[in-house]
Amino acid sequence: MVRAVAFYLPQFHPIPENDAWWGKGFTEWTNTAKARPLFKGHYQPHIPADLGFYDLRVPETRAAQAALARQYRIEGFCYYHYWFGNGRRLLERVFDDVLGSGEPNFPFCLCWANQSWTGLWYGSDRLLVEQTYPGEDDYRAHFTWLMNAFRDPRYIRVNDCPLFLVFYPHELPNARELCELWRRLAREAGLPGLHLLAVRHQMDPRNFQLLGFDGIVDNRLPLSTVEYISGRQPFQALDHRQLTSYEVLPRDPSIAHYPCIGPGWDNTPRLGRRGCVYINSSPELFQATVRRAVSALGDRPSEQQLLFLKAWNEWAEGNHLEPDLKFGHGWLQALKNGLEMDEVS
Repeated sequence: MVRAVAFYLPQFHPIPENDAWWGKGFTEWTNTAKARPLFKGHYQPHIPADLGFYDLRVPETRAAQAALARQYRIEGFCYYHYWFGNGRRLLERVFDDVLGSGEPNFPFCLCWANQSWTGLWYGSDRLLVEQTYPGEDDYRAHFTWLMNAFRDPRYIRVNDCPLFLVFYPHELPNARELCELWRRLAREAGLPGLHLLAVRHQMDPRNFQLLGFDGIVDNRLPLSTVEYISGRQPFQALDHRQLTSYEVLPRDPSIAHYPCIGPGWDNTPRLGRRGCVYINSSPELFQATVRRAVSALGDRPSEQQLLFLKAWNEWAEGNHLEPDLKFGHGWLQALKNGLEMDEVS
């Protein structure tokens, strides 16, 4: 049975750093709510339905998210995890609360979002926090912290090995050494090993399995491999119907790669007229993509039938499964319908 795991963005509560950079009370909702349509038929703003403009510091919100995800056959959340080197973390509050409280009782794993924070996502090129790789002592300290999560009975495993993703593997200065060190530390800590996955963006030709990873997550969002539908607009407006055939790659027997799909894309809430918009996205289109992904995973061992969803709640990129006022539960129902294919096949 396919194991659907949804990426989860924790940037829905204020932190001092965002207050200083973007203004008091800034969260991902700030740009989401102020977005405006840029052309006729452009769906903006995206307004949340069932869960409202939530604050992730509230336990009841996290419980409601887990209940909703479980209802539509999502196995667990993959929380973005920010470790910048020398023990510095940001947006740590949400996952720390989940880990410390034991609630919600819903599976999870972590994805190290190992990239410097800049203002790029919000239209600025200034450096906010630099991602650093100080060396082995920091890798050991990082692993020691991760073990707190790996030991949790809710942690998602593959063949009893904790599942851990690296979002920008190409930025690691010594990926093989890191993977080997962490595997050794895991065995010394009594784990059978780790299941390490590298997120591959677009068509990066590198085989990250040769760098020590167990497999590759094919992140195909956003795709920009077709022409603009309107050359008169300085931003990209791409017909999603023309992109779906690229979203699930053909199987390559030499690489263990896993599909990563999502309902749509629109980062104009962050970038305005420098953004990229998918038009003609729909639950029906998404359901068909889910079905193709399920088919692509059909011959894998059951533990490795992983389907990654991008994302549960990336609202300012128009990329969320959570209900909104336009589609309601449409994206989630499309996901469930598509996943049910492997129950009857």
